[in-house]
Formats: sequence, C-alpha cells, structure tokens
Amino acid sequence: MNKNHRKKRHLKCSKSRSQSVASERFGSDLECPQKDSNANTFYIKTSKVMGRYMVAGKDLPAGSVILSELPLIVGPCNGSKVQCLGCYVTLEEEYDYTKCNCGWPICSSTCPGIGHAYGHTEEECSVLKESKSSRNFDYKDFNQFKENYNAVAPLRCLLLKETDPKKYEKILTMENHNEIRKNIPELWHLNQTTVVDRMRNDWGLVEFSEDEIHSVCGILEVNCFEVGHGMSIRGLYPSAFLMSHDCVPNTNHIDEENNFRLTVRASTDILVNHPITLSYAYTLQGTLRRREYLLENKFFECRCKRCADPCELGTYTSALICPKCNNGLVLSIDPLNNESSWTCNNKSTKPERRCPGYTVTAKSMQLLISRIQTEIDSIDSNDVESMEKFLDKYRNVLHPTHFLCLGVKLSLSQLYGKITGYLLHELPDDLLYRKMEICREILKIFDVVEPGLTKIRGVTLYELHAPLMILTSRQFENQSISKSILKQRLKEVVRYLEETSHILSYEPENSSEGIMGKAANDALLKIKDWGKIIGRI
Repeated sequence: MNKNHRKKRHLKCSKSRSQSVASERFGSDLECPQKDSNANTFYIKTSKVMGRYMVAGKDLPAGSVILSELPLIVGPCNGSKVQCLGCYVTLEEEYDYTKCNCGWPICSSTCPGIGHAYGHTEEECSVLKESKSSRNFDYKDFNQFKENYNAVAPLRCLLLKETDPKKYEKILTMENHNEIRKNIPELWHLNQTTVVDRMRNDWGLVEFSEDEIHSVCGILEVNCFEVGHGMSIRGLYPSAFLMSHDCVPNTNHIDEENNFRLTVRASTDILVNHPITLSYAYTLQGTLRRREYLLENKFFECRCKRCADPCELGTYTSALICPKCNNGLVLSIDPLNNESSWTCNNKSTKPERRCPGYTVTAKSMQLLISRIQTEIDSIDSNDVESMEKFLDKYRNVLHPTHFLCLGVKLSLSQLYGKITGYLLHELPDDLLYRKMEICREILKIFDVVEPGLTKIRGVTLYELHAPLMILTSRQFENQSISKSILKQRLKEVVRYLEETSHILSYEPENSSEGIMGKAANDALLKIKDWGKIIGRI
C-alpha cells in the first residue's frame, strides 16, 4: 500500500452537535486485557460436518462465563443508515453533523470514537482521505451515499494486514464460504459493486485483490455478531465464532457498550465434552423460516433435533389446524426437505374422527405464511385491539403456539400494562388474566426452544409478576381471598421476581433489561416488607 496511507495523522474536524450518545459508548480504555479466567472452559474439535466447533472443557453450570473477549474489528452492517464512523450514532439529514478530515460525516469533532481502536482510527481516516472516498457524497441526500458504508467493515479488516498482522491472520482462519457464495448471484453482485468495485475502482485501493476483498466479505457475513444495542453495527471476535449453531442454544451473550466486549454465558448446564452452541437464527421462527435464513445468510442447512422434528420438540411452532377434520394438525412430512409437502397427522382409529385426508405443498405453505406475515406487519406496533383481532381471526387456522401467533403474543405480553388505555393499574381483571395467560404460554415455549437463564425468560417473568400482584392486591382488599391464599400468591410473585433479578443481573446495567432487573429487586423489597405485615412468607 502507498506509504502515505500509513502515516499517523491527527484529525481536524469542525465542531458539531452534542456527542452525549457517543460519550456513553466508549470508555477511556482502548485495549483492555483479555480476561483469561476462563482457561480450560472450552476446547476446539473438528468434524467433517461441523468443521471446527467449541466443546465444554468441564461441566459448566448455568450462568457461568464461557468466554469474554474484545472484538478484532467493529463496523457498520450491510445496508446500514448513514452513521458516525466513530461512535456509530445514526446521522440524520436534519441534524447538525460535521465532516471529518477525510470528508466522511461524523457526529462531532470531540466524538470519543475518533481515534478509538473500535471506531474511526487515524489509519482509516488517512486512507479514506487520500483515496478521496467522499468526493461523490451528496450531503443533501444521505441515501445517495449510504451504500459506501458496506465497505467500511471489510476495509477495517484489510487494514489490519499492516497495523496488526496477528489479528489479520486470525481473521483469515475463519470460514468465508466463497464457493457457496459465488453461486448466490444477488449476494455476490452486491459485494462486487458496493465493496470490491468501491474499494478498488472508486477509491483506488488496488493493493487489495478482488479475491481477498470477497473473502473478507464472506468472513464478516458468516462469523460476525450484531452488537451495539439497537445500532446497525457488527463485530468480529477471535473465539466466539467457533460456537456451533443449534436451534435450541445452550448459551446467551451480551456486549458491553464502552468497548464491545462480548461475554458468553451458559444458559443451561453444559456437560463436559458437549458442544457449546448459539442460535444464528431467531428462535421464535418456524423450521422453514429458520432453515431458509441459515441457508441464505450462513450458507448451511441446519439438521438439528428441532429442525428434524415435525412437531419442533412438542412446541408445534409451525403447525396449522387441519381445515378438513379440526382434530388434526398439518405438519411437514420431512422438515429437513424444504420442498416437502405438509399433511394432517390425524390417524384416529375411529373412522368418524379420522381425517379424510389433507395435504398442502411446501410452496402453498410458504405463500400462506408470507401472506399472514404481511398482515401482521401492517398492524401498528401499539395496536392491542388489532393484535387480539388477528389472533381471533386465525384461531382455527394457526396452532395457538404457531410462531406467527407467538410473535403477536410476545408483543401483547409487554403492551398490556405499558401503553395509554392499557396501563397496568387501569386494566380490568379479565385483561390482567389475559396478560398472565399469554406470559405463561410464552414461557412454556421458550422453556423448550430457548431454555434456561435467557433474557426473554427474565423479561417475561417480570411481565408475569405484575398482573398477578395487581390481582392479588385487589382481591385481598375486596376480601375475596384468604390470608393463606395471599401468602401463596406472594410467594409465587417473589419466585418470579427473584428469578427475573438473577437472569437480568447479567444484562448491561443501562439496557432496558438491566433496568428491569433493578426494578425487580426494588419490587422484591416492597413485597417482602408487605409480607412482614401479614405474617412471615
């Protein structure tokens, strides 16, 4: 590379709007030492089917830290909005922003992400400036140049060739699936035009070959984690990529806001020599959707126990109610074959109850699910009434725990008690019972597909405790329950809150889940004080 690109330069940026969001993201420590207290926690095995994968080196109890590590690089996701290269805050046209010395927009000249190892480094600024990468930016139309952000994370990987060769060599050990990706024309063309051609033709960075740029794109697509709590950014980590996928994962993870440190914990007990897994797909999806996502985005066909079971481990998250007999469920004949037909499972020995026969093609099933999904997407995110009408409309079509129903119910579990017209203390008893019913149904499913100490369990337990507490208070005040039932109810609420507090104590303090965990602690103290009044719990 041109030696001028290697000169360390101080940025000269004009002052802009407040960088309060940015200042919360980065601490003063640029290079925190890696925590090594988890030595011998895991080791790496290799198989022809799974490649390299992570295995427990000892029995790991639920909640234990498996690994905690800093990223190799952090950068914008593909398709991200225009954002500050330093702190990743989204930049809107109507807001005040400033131009960095390299010509790219940033939030402020004092953004703590400027010069940060995981933000806009001096090295990157120098390269972007000398390549005149911003010469075609139209600041009156942010959409016009946002595609340039697709090339930022790949560039950051490639710059490590010279700035940190060890990190770059680590990145090159990761799978890129180039041979598979070449056969996906839309994906390969997108990377060719918005990353390869952008860097080589528009920015003149011909020292990077097409092959190595495509390889880095593949590595990012296959191995990155989304980080940043709601921001469109991704991080590449030195060990976490070795966790294998399972649609019933046994881990969960968080990343810290100040330096993107990724911490992976066991959600359930993991026995020695057992694989350490995470889910690359959203667990609250049916098998067709999950396998489609994994094939298109991670380039493999999942064959885990959940995917192989037409009943999805008894959750029936893909099942339809048979329109012919109303006693059977429509399930995939072979869920590991995306082209497999679906048929009713009612094989009753009683002729009068047996299904006369119902089969639907995979294509028809996909069209039906897409149509219903479009209907869900059209519902306003705070429209409780429309969500309930949707569930009623499809009660004879979708199994109650079908993933489309569960997605709506998950929203309702959090909307009841939170929005105008449905605030918790204003809810009538029937809606309080409804909230409890929904929460319990969700918990039963997630106990199977995302078991253990998971964020969704902690949040849902918190949502469950609230209506139970309100109902108990009302009924005790109305003298419709006895003191002994009151004690039983309070014990139940305490169990929910204690588990909520335990699970959410692992979440970042300033995240919504971390704040909820603190609220659970406060509620526990109040309930225990109240319990002393009526007798020892």
